Amino acid sequence: MDGVKIRVSDIDAPETHSPRCAEEAKLGAQATQRLLALVNEGAFAVSSSGGRDEDRYGRKLRVLTRDGQSLGGILVSEGLARQWTGTRRPWC
Repeated sequence: MDGVKIRVSDIDAPETHSPRCAEEAKLGAQATQRLLALVNEGAFAVSSSGGRDEDRYGRKLRVLTRDGQSLGGILVSEGLARQWTGTRRPWC
């Protein structure tokens, strides 16, 4: 966003780079396309997650919301991501 890499911090999504299995790759591609569609639907707010500011890769950790609803939460409700609990779990 505006040249800054952002990681949606309220979800755990399947990996698209170095997925561990074909199912994770497929689900990751679907999650990516859905998030792209959601952010292109209109204006949304970007807020700090309240914890760390950046991940170990230098991406800003942010929550994306529109009308008070988390865009990441929409992915969770559609089965394309999981609520972030502080630990990653395998998708395979």
